[in-house]
Amino acid sequence: MTPIRDAATLIVLDRSEGPPKVLMGKRHAGHKFMPGKFVFPGGAVDPGDRRMAVAGPLDARVREKLLVRTRARSPEYARALALAAIRETFEETGLALGVTDLGAVPEPPPEWAGFAATGVFPTLEGLDFLARAITPPSRPKRFDARFFVCDARWIAHRGEGVIHAEAELTELVWVPLAEALDLDIPNITRTVLGDLAALGEGTWDLGRERPFYHAVRGEHLREMV
Repeated sequence: MTPIRDAATLIVLDRSEGPPKVLMGKRHAGHKFMPGKFVFPGGAVDPGDRRMAVAGPLDARVREKLLVRTRARSPEYARALALAAIRETFEETGLALGVTDLGAVPEPPPEWAGFAATGVFPTLEGLDFLARAITPPSRPKRFDARFFVCDARWIAHRGEGVIHAEAELTELVWVPLAEALDLDIPNITRTVLGDLAALGEGTWDLGRERPFYHAVRGEHLREMV
């Protein structure tokens, strides 16, 4: 059976003017997993995500929902998931989300050295948890992915040269939510965009139930947890 890895994805929303726009990247056509598709930046959790220092913690209500029906119940586990979303976004897009007014970042884990070199201190206080999805058993790679949302105002550094023809993401776009559905996107991305649109543009209840997409005995389920 294909092993399932913990993973995290970050949906960055720009609400600064006009309709909200979402950040999406086009995966390299040579990838075995979702080649050429437009996706949110993200990837697997690394060991260093448990050890990286943060400027601000996750909201307790977000942390509680992240830990529903998980094998690990510790706050450190929820924290690692959220940090993985920020790290992967930086690695794939050059965007570092956090704050810059706390001085030098303590000695980071190796996986976070590039991020720390920007002078940005990651913070989790601006993250919300949108949805969870486990890749169906038929796929060659499987992830237990958590989809986070963060406002673009938390972008504290924009790196250059990360997006190019041979990179993991070959194109990066800010696109209104409705127009994102016209891109070549995976089914789960389309579904999560619908979940995001359903929340509306007001203040979201951080204690709300979240959708959990997974398969049981061949049946694809959407449960609210």
